[in-house]
Amino acid sequence: MIDAVVARLKAEVPDLGNRVEEAAFLAKLLSEGRMPQGSTAIVIPTRLQGGKSATGAGFFHQDFTETIAVLLVADVHDQTGKRALERLQPLIIEVISALAGWAPGNEIGVFNFSRGALASMSKGRLVYQIEMSITDQLRITT
Repeated sequence: MIDAVVARLKAEVPDLGNRVEEAAFLAKLLSEGRMPQGSTAIVIPTRLQGGKSATGAGFFHQDFTETIAVLLVADVHDQTGKRALERLQPLIIEVISALAGWAPGNEIGVFNFSRGALASMSKGRLVYQIEMSITDQLRITT
């Protein structure tokens, strides 16, 4: 699913250009004690939550919600980060608009906006986290 979200953001959010990465990119940078240079979006899985389940003759199914986060990383040139947040605001809306109401595959639901928040601001970098959730269902024959 993460690959599909990355591809969707690259196609639908031109202001990001090709600066959309997966979690492995962030892990590598953090292991090196670095942060992305320039504006970048990083897509990471954040939560998998089980829902109602049902069983019957020869089947089991359970709803679940998968949540992903899009981390928008931007340069900060002022102490409060106000200017960086102002520059990010249109991009935040573009990311939400690109994913809300869309499903990457055979999921039974579509992405819904869950929340957005400032995740961190340090070393001249601001990270804004956008969370999107999608509902799907496990279907297992027993």
